[in-house]
Amino acid sequence: MLIDIPRLIRADAGACRYLNRANRRVIGGFFAVISRLGDGVFWYLLMAALVLLPGGWRISVLMALTGAAATTIYRSLKQGIRRPRPSEVGCSTLLTVAPLDRFSFPSGHTLHAVCFTIIACHAVPALGWLLVPFTILVALSRMILGLHYPSDVLVGAAIGASMAALGILTANVLGVVL
Repeated sequence: MLIDIPRLIRADAGACRYLNRANRRVIGGFFAVISRLGDGVFWYLLMAALVLLPGGWRISVLMALTGAAATTIYRSLKQGIRRPRPSEVGCSTLLTVAPLDRFSFPSGHTLHAVCFTIIACHAVPALGWLLVPFTILVALSRMILGLHYPSDVLVGAAIGASMAALGILTANVLGVVL
């Protein structure tokens, strides 16, 4: 069975345009705020708040270390693959938020949101009601704002989940109780 790559690329661009149609006034403004919080502000505040819990500093340290490793991986991928953003290739997207970097693949916002959510919810399951919806909104914001293709977001989520699993596994092997 052969994969029809051109068809997948067309479907990715079509989904990008479809999701970007929601980027209008109120909805676009809402997702711009979500995107800005996903730049790091929300996660830094979460890490600071976790330190207040008994043993919460371990969770925050694991999130910070895993986040740093994930940043190295996603930056290497972006520089190696160099996929242009949808707005740069005539994908007819309305870009209302300036991108933080030049390339599209993978979505670093989604990668970190998924990674941090999995680690935090593994340690403190009660945070799921807040973190899971926020992470979904971050992922949607990347496409609605015209910054990423759906495949960028899906691969970012997969890498983030993998990094979280690796971080949790490493902590377990080292005997660190989260």
